[in-house]
Amino acid sequence: MHELALCEGVLQALEEQAKIQHFARVHAVWLEIGALSSVEPEALRFNFDVIMHGTLAEGSRLEIVTVPAQAWCLPCGGKVSIRQYFDACPRCGSHQLQVVEGEELRIQQLEVE
Repeated sequence: MHELALCEGVLQALEEQAKIQHFARVHAVWLEIGALSSVEPEALRFNFDVIMHGTLAEGSRLEIVTVPAQAWCLPCGGKVSIRQYFDACPRCGSHQLQVVEGEELRIQQLEVE
């Protein structure tokens, strides 16, 4: 159910930016969602439509941009792709990985008027 709270946060950010940048309507929102963010895209889409009802973003289109997970391997010094936390380095087999991409949830782009 955290997708509901995430959509509420997106609406709050849209309302704040509407005041700052002087727009009245949002037609589309592009969200970057990291592969490790534990966000369910279909639940996010459903909650997005519910939360945006009656707001400056009612009827807006939600575009989801998935960001693949990347980690830095400390022993071999390479940036590697991972599918989940605690994966081993595909190069050297180490588990000493530091995630550098794939946890984000951010507004990438807006289409407004």
